[in-house]
Amino acid sequence: MSIEEKLRDAVAADADWLVAMLTRLVRIPSVNPKFERDPALNNEPEVQDVIEAELKTLGFSTSRQHPFPGRPNLIGVLPGTQGKSLALCGHVDVVPVGDIEKWNYEPFGAQIAEGKMFGRGTGDMKAGLAACLAACRAIRKLGIPLEGRLEFHAVVDEEAGGFGAMEAAKREPKPSAVLVAEGSANALRPWAGGLDWVRVTVRGRNGHSSRRFASIYPSEAADTVPVKSVNAMELGARLLAAVQALEARWGREKRFPHMPAGMNTISPGMMIAGVGMGADGLPTVLNNPGIVPDTCVLDFDLKFLPHEDPATIRRDFEDAIARFAATDPWLVKNPPRVEWDLYGLHFPPVNTPIDHPLVTALRGAREAAGLPVRLEGMLGVTDAAHYAAQGIPGVVYGPLGANAHGPDEYVDLASLVEAAQVIAAAIYRHCG
Repeated sequence: MSIEEKLRDAVAADADWLVAMLTRLVRIPSVNPKFERDPALNNEPEVQDVIEAELKTLGFSTSRQHPFPGRPNLIGVLPGTQGKSLALCGHVDVVPVGDIEKWNYEPFGAQIAEGKMFGRGTGDMKAGLAACLAACRAIRKLGIPLEGRLEFHAVVDEEAGGFGAMEAAKREPKPSAVLVAEGSANALRPWAGGLDWVRVTVRGRNGHSSRRFASIYPSEAADTVPVKSVNAMELGARLLAAVQALEARWGREKRFPHMPAGMNTISPGMMIAGVGMGADGLPTVLNNPGIVPDTCVLDFDLKFLPHEDPATIRRDFEDAIARFAATDPWLVKNPPRVEWDLYGLHFPPVNTPIDHPLVTALRGAREAAGLPVRLEGMLGVTDAAHYAAQGIPGVVYGPLGANAHGPDEYVDLASLVEAAQVIAAAIYRHCG
């Protein structure tokens, strides 16, 4: 038997261990406290304890980082050379359960039915963490020496922007590549678009609604009203239409071969108008329609293509806002304000070359096992973006799951075993 055949057999023989490990991880609620603060649910450190114990058993040295107080990253390292080094990455935080009445299974019960494990965090992404552990376990059980350094990064906070991965990716020496084991339905995903949250604030001039006529209808009566109001909500609605026109143009004119046409959207996520502006940048008066609003705030989720430069995208967006403002006499003198890195969130694009050693390793591992190879882009963003920002090429590869962030989230257990087998073989191929 070849070494890769032995690795696949070792993972298959340990399938019960893999399912049991995933069960342990899922049954520890690790809801990101930025979304729901509850000591009974915010158990990221306990998940890290389970993973760390296994890594130590396998001979990894371990350490912890603290991007936030009480919320540790876990770093495991098997020593080796730099040139063939590889990090396996997964996040331990999960999103809240949501409406419990919509669930047919206990959200943190890790119940198994019809070949699937159900529960919050099964597919997103404790299954990926368990698959990586199983892959490392197979390599160590078979006593296979690796030339390249192998790292294991279990990080926090991916669901709220990836600040854990940002910290992990800054470690020195940096790995030469990262495999992010997010669910990919066993497809290889070396590409992902970038993502920005951007806020546009439009300021008008408030006034009494009874005098609105003087601001919108020129007449002798209007001339008697000395101060005209400017409705920021209406300006914001027009600005929204201008952004939608930009979105449509980008969707028509821009393409990346491994991504669906039009995925580079500018999704309006929040629009709020009122009077005044608080320290948080939002209107302070929201309950009096008798006042013409002088503030309108629009937040957008802006996606761009893997090969595009973030700075160029930002400039193009700002230019579009400026062109819109130039069409309005008020906005010419009072231009909208554009703010990037809203809430500190920015995901750089991932554009790993198709011939990169990690892509080649994963592709070869699947071909050697007689499995089909699918290369595709990632529609959502992952922590691979934060490694790309540090110059570390990445690939997303993980098992099949569904209903992430929704009721009855699950992972397919046969796909989980397959992912662990391929990851084990890819580690062997990449690290040498």
